[in-house]
Amino acid sequence: MSHTERHELIKIRTDSVQLDGILDIPEKAKGIVLFAHGSGSGRFSPRNQYVAKVLQNSEIGTLLLDLLTPEEAEDRRKVFDIDLLSQRLLSATEWTRKHVKNLRMGYFGASTGAAAALGASVGAAADISAIVSRGGRPDLVISILEEVKAPTLLIVGGNDLDVLRLNKLAYDKLRCKKKLKIVPGATHLFEEPGKLQEVAELATAWFVKHFK
Repeated sequence: MSHTERHELIKIRTDSVQLDGILDIPEKAKGIVLFAHGSGSGRFSPRNQYVAKVLQNSEIGTLLLDLLTPEEAEDRRKVFDIDLLSQRLLSATEWTRKHVKNLRMGYFGASTGAAAALGASVGAAADISAIVSRGGRPDLVISILEEVKAPTLLIVGGNDLDVLRLNKLAYDKLRCKKKLKIVPGATHLFEEPGKLQEVAELATAWFVKHFK
């Protein structure tokens, strides 16, 4: 069990709004993962918090962040505005570079957040060591996937057939180090017993490997 050296509720100023986040950094952190959530999810999501805790227990820091304000999250156009979400994630990356010294950075993206993570990684290529997508929509940034440099793991539920098809299309476009991992018997939210644990373990192994 890892001891958390630093736990803070933070605010990040970006364009015209302030974003809320939860920062946790273990004592011997190997790196830090910024979470990019999909629609209807955020820093208080039990799924995201579970994955974050597993990462922290493997000495990886986490920044759980809401890329939209509560008001913006009600606007479906903003939920699917990948350029906006990517820019917000880049602002969070800049904040992390300034306030968290000497740690490798990675992105964990879910649903539309995965597209934002891949998009932001192109703008912050030197900073991002690894990306993990959980039930993501990388197809939403298919035009820039060839520019992604960070090693990318796509995790998809075996029963999430539409998203699996879209991830296979995106996987073929990626030119970076990449892996597509299908979790058998899992649907889009990995709510079946043990499936989210499998996601967390796959993600942790990927980040540990690429934070060395």
